[in-house]
Amino acid sequence: MDLLVVGAGPAGLATALHAARAGLDVAVWEQRAGIVDKACGEGLMPGAVAALAALGVHPTGRDLHGIRYVAGPRQVDAGFRAGPGRGVRRTTLHTALREAVLAAGVRVERRTARRVGQDENAVWVDGARAGHLVAADGLHSPIRRALGLDRPHRGRPRHGLRRHYRIAPWSDHVEVHWARHAEAYVTPVADDLVGVAVLTTARGSFDDHLFAFPGLRERLAGGAPAGPVRGAGPLRQDVGARTAGRVLLVGDAAGYVDALTGEGIALALAQAQAAVRAVTGGDLAGYEREWRRLTRRYRWLTHALLGATRAPPARTALVPLVQRAPWLFRAGVDALASPAGRRGRERLPGG
Repeated sequence: MDLLVVGAGPAGLATALHAARAGLDVAVWEQRAGIVDKACGEGLMPGAVAALAALGVHPTGRDLHGIRYVAGPRQVDAGFRAGPGRGVRRTTLHTALREAVLAAGVRVERRTARRVGQDENAVWVDGARAGHLVAADGLHSPIRRALGLDRPHRGRPRHGLRRHYRIAPWSDHVEVHWARHAEAYVTPVADDLVGVAVLTTARGSFDDHLFAFPGLRERLAGGAPAGPVRGAGPLRQDVGARTAGRVLLVGDAAGYVDALTGEGIALALAQAQAAVRAVTGGDLAGYEREWRRLTRRYRWLTHALLGATRAPPARTALVPLVQRAPWLFRAGVDALASPAGRRGRERLPGG
């Protein structure tokens, strides 16, 4: 085969779709059976909605028209000028992408990649030969680790917890509620369902962390929890390179700063397309350059926001600050909402 993709999350399935469109013989391996749920915020930025539509994938959900920051009685909004985003259940997104991949004639097998070897002509995975390998096997990618591409990070680890509530959404925005030690992201995903994701460096259960958001708890009081709490982390993953020989890393496997800005799916879709271009063009070194270009703004904004809100007093002051400078908040949201492929050509604020 021309390309083997390990990992059937959104990054891997999008890579397979782009590869099939490019005329490559491609297969996908995934160790888990069926449709896979995962702890994520479930809000697709407008750029992600557009990238999925270009692939012929239109997952159902709730239109999102902006982002709202909330701290107690204070709040500030910024609308999406690039068109609506969409709140989509992770399982709904996975189903839509998997159906598109199967319709394109791509083989999806339940297999675990255990041994990876390569030479100048091919990659060998458990005896299967492929021209190239895309590792889209997640935040804690076993293939990335086996290739020696992990890099240590000494900062305090951040983790995410997500639970759904059976309640009608009260907003068409993603709400980000700020407390001294955590943020809570509220995303409408259906007419009777919202997802609440908490990001924090502190230990504790989901309910422990939710206690820091009395206004949000009051909103959720009329709804019942729907499904289990799911967790993910540590979120920060430092990676030495995105390629090793004929292997390319895509999505969370390629490195991750934080879920703070909600761009994970949009970036994964852009990386998937770039990886296939690198394979078909015979320019794997170009993928590293393209990855850096595609993710530059995400990395800059996320590092800046994490640094600015590391101390609890700064977190408390954030929403009052952006209330006084709403233009700055709108500029940041516009940057997040723009299609990932165009970000690297734009100037950073003040740059």
